[in-house]
Amino acid sequence: MVRSWDASVERAQEQLAGGQLLRAVDAREVRRFACWDLASLAEGELAEQVDPEALGPSAERELRERLGEGGREWPGGELYRRRYWVLDPDAPDGVPAGTVAVDNWTRGPGQLAVSSLYLRPSVRGRGLAAAALDEVYRAATTEGLPGYRLEAHWTWRHAVRYYLRRGLWVVSWKRAIGLSRMPQLPPYRVREEGGRLVLAVADRLHGWVPLLAAGREGRWLRLDETAAYRQAGGWVHGYARPTLALHLALAGLPLVRGPQWWAEAERWADIGEPEGLAHQIEHFERSARDAGRGPAAAPAATAPAATAPTPADRRVGAVGGRLGDSEDG
Repeated sequence: MVRSWDASVERAQEQLAGGQLLRAVDAREVRRFACWDLASLAEGELAEQVDPEALGPSAERELRERLGEGGREWPGGELYRRRYWVLDPDAPDGVPAGTVAVDNWTRGPGQLAVSSLYLRPSVRGRGLAAAALDEVYRAATTEGLPGYRLEAHWTWRHAVRYYLRRGLWVVSWKRAIGLSRMPQLPPYRVREEGGRLVLAVADRLHGWVPLLAAGREGRWLRLDETAAYRQAGGWVHGYARPTLALHLALAGLPLVRGPQWWAEAERWADIGEPEGLAHQIEHFERSARDAGRGPAAAPAATAPAATAPTPADRRVGAVGGRLGDSEDG
């Protein structure tokens, strides 16, 4: 087993391996884990549910060929991440319910990085994925690390919705949707009020405090700030707008406030204003179309193409898929 160069990460990994919910994958189970990882990819990118325990060599080879670069098996995966089985407490003899992998080094502001999470369909809806993520969070914070971070591709829409329901904040959208749980970020909720979405954070003294409200104004987005948002500190101030933007996108609401904002959308291609997310969604969906993959779903009304005329090369298209846990776990 390869040890992490970061002592805090190594101790967190040892906590995960020593708990009741997760069991470390041993050397004899590497091929088995690879098939479970492949089943996750097949469901996300091809919209096909595959029994990982029934995958033979020929079926595995065919799936990897269909998935292309995304289905490539990388040798030496243990060098950069620690792999675990998610156990089903109701199953005999520790039968796996799913998989989770945690990298051997931190990402962002020193967070644990969850690089894989999957539950087989028959055990979903019982809170096992949520429990696995809670275990990762506890292990991280016990060792002084600021929580965890993971990525879910926009085109795996069910996974993105799941992580938002879990209360994760949006911290990046450069290559995929980056989401995080960290002690510095309070619980939040997004509610519909009068046809608009309102993001509020939990405050011990004042209850739920609204920060931002957004909705449709004609063909465009209208985004309003409260005084509480303008007074909010670093992390909350920085990630509230991206988090609300992703909720808007999933609700099919505009992300662009007008032509001048859209002209500058690329400025926020890493994170920031809602227009940056609209720009990235076009990129994500174009890549999925070019690859010829992705489950069918209704396109989200996010970029101007959904609400107003735009150049021919800037249109929101169909969706595809990538990493994440499937449905409520």
